[in-house]
Amino acid sequence: METALDSILNLEAFQAARLTRDPFDFLVLRDFVRPETLAAINRDYPQISQGGSFPVEVLDFGPGFAELLAELNGPLLRAAFAEKFGIDLEGRPTMVTVRGRCTARDGQIHTDSKTKIITGLIYLNSEWQEPGGQLRLLRSADDLNDIIVEVPPESGTLVAFRRSENSFHGHTPFVGERRVLQFNWMTSALVRRRELSRHRFSALMKRLVPILPVR
Repeated sequence: METALDSILNLEAFQAARLTRDPFDFLVLRDFVRPETLAAINRDYPQISQGGSFPVEVLDFGPGFAELLAELNGPLLRAAFAEKFGIDLEGRPTMVTVRGRCTARDGQIHTDSKTKIITGLIYLNSEWQEPGGQLRLLRSADDLNDIIVEVPPESGTLVAFRRSENSFHGHTPFVGERRVLQFNWMTSALVRRRELSRHRFSALMKRLVPILPVR
């Protein structure tokens, strides 16, 4: 598969990366976002002052971040993921959400919803020194220490997995800035519209309700 030489995403490294299949299909890839592009992406990253996920459709951002979104929604990435995971993604819509801050409630173990076929997480933080906030792929639904792999949320790192009934993941507690972009291939356009409406409503409520001061 051919890729553009000026691509933000390192699809060659993605194609060469090993897919782990036990206990579910996943891979972890450092520098999936090429290091030389990170400064422009982070400069133009959406300004998010609250916890939770926001669909990119309700956010303001600059051209560097927009270029990343264009590649995530492009045919080369779709083809690469379809080949890697052995799934026909033709006609499957993508949805992109963004987080800027982590709250004490985040990180609980989950598998992602059945409406998602594949989940990709791209971390856009600088070098991560905190013990908290590190993603853990897990073997069980009720033990955050039953770890398959732990991934620091450092700039350019990709975690991708096929959603399943046992694709358990979560992270240790952390409060503060934690930049992560999530992209998913969804089961249908109808599901995507429904999820987008839900996220938009949630984003509106977060903006309308003032943040209470910490006591």
